[in-house]
Amino acid sequence: MKNIFFLSLICFACITLTHAQNRNGFGFKAGLNYNANGDYIESIGAIAEHPDRGIGYHFGVFGKLGGKIFFKPELVYTATKSNYDSETFKLQKIDAPLLIGLRFLRLANIFAGPSLQYILESDFDGISIDSLENDFTVGLNIGVGITIYKIGVDLRYEQGLSDNVATFIGNDGLESRIDTRPSQLILSISLLL
Repeated sequence: MKNIFFLSLICFACITLTHAQNRNGFGFKAGLNYNANGDYIESIGAIAEHPDRGIGYHFGVFGKLGGKIFFKPELVYTATKSNYDSETFKLQKIDAPLLIGLRFLRLANIFAGPSLQYILESDFDGISIDSLENDFTVGLNIGVGITIYKIGVDLRYEQGLSDNVATFIGNDGLESRIDTRPSQLILSISLLL
């Protein structure tokens, strides 16, 4: 009798989880970013420095449409930082990933798609950077996730595709440039309402 009860309970859980994976709706997400932007060139002709990665964060909303194959648009506020020797480059932006995904093994999924990005603010070691080539850029997201009922966890890689250089005059009076394209790992937890 115990075996029949546990077998019934396992079957009910599997059916419930499978049904939950096919849900459409919207929800909230948040998480951490492990980020590095591109090269920093201190003055014309100087050797470029490669950044050390820094921890940032993000939070936002998403929608989900579909079942086994799904469309997942997101709107996310992202704050990142990259360290160049003793100086830090900070970037705040709005990201809008437009992801197409495939669910497999009932709980797992893979996804990819473009990420439209609007840069809100950037500064380098306390110097506000106003002269970005473009405030609007495009990146690419690719990742994997697991969803159990309404809670999802995903890990993705984002690479900026659009060239976008920030130019500014440093404290030493020399013109400097930073490639603002992100290269980051993004860990998120989400809740589908």
